[in-house]
Amino acid sequence: MGVVANTTACGGLNGARRPLHLTVPQYACLELLGQRPGLSNAEQARGVFVTRQSMNLVLRGLEERGLVTRPATATHGRDLPTELTTAGRDHLVAASTAINAVQTTMCTGLTTAHQHVLLETLATCITNLGNDSGTATR
Repeated sequence: MGVVANTTACGGLNGARRPLHLTVPQYACLELLGQRPGLSNAEQARGVFVTRQSMNLVLRGLEERGLVTRPATATHGRDLPTELTTAGRDHLVAASTAINAVQTTMCTGLTTAHQHVLLETLATCITNLGNDSGTATR
């Protein structure tokens, strides 16, 4: 059942992102920077659940497209704080609008209480995936 739900949800989300030419990590990166501008590569990697090396590739692609900007050299240590450009903010708004429409469709027929339970359950799943001990938490 989980595979079917994942495939269906991903199909809807992919369709929403496709016209904007954004991968899941790219969208997640834009979303994270929209909430917390100036994050370092390592902070973004943790927030998007990818390696620092993968995040560097994601950021390089977004930077080449003019969606984010980073200083050429680090002012403190090795951190290169990343900011959304105007085009990046525009892409984020368009992608978020499309993805919110998919989420609204997915939740059609669910009561507010069911939606809260779903969010709590998903939060627990995310916590469990991040649990270093490998054992589930409740």
